[in-house]
Amino acid sequence: MVRVRDLDKSLDFYCNKLGLKEVRRYENPEGKYTNIFLSAPGDGSAQIELTFNWEPEEYAGGRNFGHIAYAVDNIYKTCESLMEAGVTINRPPRDGRMAFILSPDNISIELLQKGDALPPQEPWLSMKNTGVW
Repeated sequence: MVRVRDLDKSLDFYCNKLGLKEVRRYENPEGKYTNIFLSAPGDGSAQIELTFNWEPEEYAGGRNFGHIAYAVDNIYKTCESLMEAGVTINRPPRDGRMAFILSPDNISIELLQKGDALPPQEPWLSMKNTGVW
């Protein structure tokens, strides 16, 4: 579960930029929150739950729960697309295997190359880290 501050920004990030699909939504007026469950296209077995509390709250740390890991078909193309969409790449995929990106709620998301690592290549090989992951 990830608590989010801005539901529209978060859905844009997770769905439009990262490619996840909304599979169900639960609104609780008494508790004043919304839960949205997202999964990778074609794989509803692994889901991410976004929790949006209707009363404004500030969440500190962002990494206090660990991180989310998400496998992608081509880590270089995914990172390039995310960078073009304005997403911060905290740890570039220098090894062709792993990268960390930053969500709108300052949560680190690990991207993993499906299967074997891709051969290291520029510009990723020389790219420096940004912030922390």
